[in-house]
Amino acid sequence: MNALEFFQLSEGRWRSHRITHHLLLRRSESGNTEIEVQVLAPDDPKVIEICQLHHAQPHLAIGGCFVQWRGAMAWDQEENDSHRGSTVFVLVPHEGSNNAGQLLRERGYAESVPVVGQYQVDAQNGLVLTTEYDTMSSQERFWFANPNLRLRTTTVKSFGGFNTTSFCAESKLVSDQMATTPPPETPPHPNHSWLGW
Repeated sequence: MNALEFFQLSEGRWRSHRITHHLLLRRSESGNTEIEVQVLAPDDPKVIEICQLHHAQPHLAIGGCFVQWRGAMAWDQEENDSHRGSTVFVLVPHEGSNNAGQLLRERGYAESVPVVGQYQVDAQNGLVLTTEYDTMSSQERFWFANPNLRLRTTTVKSFGGFNTTSFCAESKLVSDQMATTPPPETPPHPNHSWLGW
């Protein structure tokens, strides 16, 4: 499998349940998000725009995806715009490689700024995304347990040490299932120490 094939398998609408461990606070938080993924062709205007934003040659891109999400985390006291939004990802493979290259992002995971990261498809067909920001770095790994269940781990590390780790289980929704309803309400999360994985 290559990265574009991974994006193609990810196309559609997903319900994500996430557990985030805040390491410094020694506490965990749960959340639910609805995610929609649309694969973009190499000549899609959004792909060309992101290439131009990052001064990359558009003809080198093999495609990308447009992602929208909306959700809530347990600690939210009110509507939180940080848990809704959209972004564009563009794949620019390294010369001669089907499995690794640059991932151009309109908006990063750890910081909401345009950023260029690295992608690699590993030996287990997992997609690994590594991104360096000005003050931190993140590594995400996605893999499919089956065509309708995608799993994801994320680690965000600041220059001073680890900040958060998270695990997501994402289930694919059929086209008419909860297409217009918000994600289920996240139950109150008890205060407890982080216990590790």
